[in-house]
Amino acid sequence: MYRIDVLIQGYPGKSLCHGGLGWSTIALLRGHDRTILIDVGAFAVRPEFGKQLAAAGVAPEAVTDVVLTHAHWDHSVNYTLFPNAAVWIGRVEMDWATGVPAGFNPLPELYVADLARHPKLHLLEDGEQFLDGFTAHLCPGHTPGCLVYRLEGNDFPVVFSGDAAKNRAEMLSLATDMTMDAAASRASLDRIWSLWRQVPGTLLIPGHDLTMRLDDAGRPEFIGQRRAGIKAWFSEDLEVCQEFDITEPRF
Repeated sequence: MYRIDVLIQGYPGKSLCHGGLGWSTIALLRGHDRTILIDVGAFAVRPEFGKQLAAAGVAPEAVTDVVLTHAHWDHSVNYTLFPNAAVWIGRVEMDWATGVPAGFNPLPELYVADLARHPKLHLLEDGEQFLDGFTAHLCPGHTPGCLVYRLEGNDFPVVFSGDAAKNRAEMLSLATDMTMDAAASRASLDRIWSLWRQVPGTLLIPGHDLTMRLDDAGRPEFIGQRRAGIKAWFSEDLEVCQEFDITEPRF
């Protein structure tokens, strides 16, 4: 069995005026003589990421595997912080990402080029089993090579959906925001639902939301409590700041 800790909660929102918000989920798994990270976040998360790793008693050098759902900047760039880790990502994703020229898109082109040369890079195929208990499932749409990972062997299976299903709203509405192919994303949501429903009690850990489990009526219910907020300085005094709690909607 793996011990699973969500180090960074994904957030189901995006910025209106400042580009990508990019608050994505980072999960830590320990077991079977491995220390695994599922996605590794963006630059801005580094202080909190480091704090949470230290609280878990995990040194960066001890991470054995970085498993990426896809190549976008908010999920991938911090693989460089783990010098001893193997990196796992989909072959379809890397074939696509390495062919995209630099542009105003979410691909970190220099990091993609570096990752393609990584000495411990493993390219995964649809349906491939890897590590202990993991199976990769190709779920395109958000990007052409998004992978969803299903873990078996714990008390309940766990599905890591990345941005193929970013949040509860996407799962329930069967529609996706920020997708390259809406029809492919719709088919991928069906596949994720199938993976989620296979075994009662299965956990779903999405790319930008809290962990969820299906209730007795088959509806997603959150596990845990969301935490999110920002501070801002609007006065002339640095000691005076305004805090904004953005954990809950205000309609």
